[in-house]
Amino acid sequence: MKIKEIVNALEIFAPLPLQDGFDNAGLQIGLTDAEATGALLCLDVTEAVVDEAIALGYNLIVSHHPLIFKGYKSITGRDYVERCILKAIKNDIVIFSMHTNLDNAPQGVNFKIAEKIGLKNVRILEPKENQLLKLVTFVPKAQADEVRNALFEAGCGCIGNYDSCSYNLEGKGTFRAQPGTHPFCGEIGQLHEEHEVRIETVLPAFLKWKVQKALVETHPYEEPAYDFYPLQNEWTQAGAGIVGELEEPETETDFLRRIKKLFEVGCVKHSRMTGRLIQTVALCGGAGAFLLPKAVRAHADVFLTGEVKYHDYFSYENDILIAEIGHYESEQYTKDLLYSIIREKFPTLDAQLTRVNTNPIKYL
Repeated sequence: MKIKEIVNALEIFAPLPLQDGFDNAGLQIGLTDAEATGALLCLDVTEAVVDEAIALGYNLIVSHHPLIFKGYKSITGRDYVERCILKAIKNDIVIFSMHTNLDNAPQGVNFKIAEKIGLKNVRILEPKENQLLKLVTFVPKAQADEVRNALFEAGCGCIGNYDSCSYNLEGKGTFRAQPGTHPFCGEIGQLHEEHEVRIETVLPAFLKWKVQKALVETHPYEEPAYDFYPLQNEWTQAGAGIVGELEEPETETDFLRRIKKLFEVGCVKHSRMTGRLIQTVALCGGAGAFLLPKAVRAHADVFLTGEVKYHDYFSYENDILIAEIGHYESEQYTKDLLYSIIREKFPTLDAQLTRVNTNPIKYL
């Protein structure tokens, strides 16, 4: 398969519009028309990772953290990013990154962490807002099922863990076809009444053009009537962080020791213990301290993340147990998530997790 097929599959799982405004996820380097010789999966792109891909004969690196965040006016090899760029281009290696779009995606990075910890009843801690549209269209009754199914196929109708969601109301539509038209029903110049179904359904805003294309191509009318309305609803399927429950409560000490072992952490930093039992767990891989207020409002007993600022420990010491395990350590299982996405879609592709530990932070 071509590299662009793999990239398309990754973008379907974690669409680029889900990334945060500061981010630079997506295609970093290279041309995607080449046949894929293999995919190396990593958290960070370093020179050692690029060398590993070259040694394996792979022409695709998929990373979590983007190699390129800022703009460059020259590429001279003065830092590791520029040296990676030069080496990747010289060896025809494509670099593709899935960062906050994978963090925010349904079943993304934080769901993987929750799975490792053993959480149930998992839901998004901070759902995306102002990301949904409602589509309303009017279809002849006989063709309503066909149009509705095309809309579902294009990505409409997902609410929580339900899909194919729509509201349908029967009524009468009227129109008069003018000269030069080709009406599906009725006569030119005559007022026509048609038994129609009003179909209402929801969709992510970034799918608007795909849905509109599916509607126009499937709808029998030459000029179908439809409206898109912006919604202020939370999009509970996508967003930052996770909250869920353990099967059985644990003491603070037992929970922290289990996390230390599970994530192979050199040091677990945590706030003052209060003797509470840990049942409800909120978490966010990487630098997730911005979600501490949300975790408190969710009545979580502990908030687990990769990085926390010093003063946050003071601000929330009476509200929640804070557990800080390191940025790399918290997101290390992202490589497994990338592997499972690729393996499901492309079972014959040679794909490997990098053997390079790219964590720049060491513990004495």
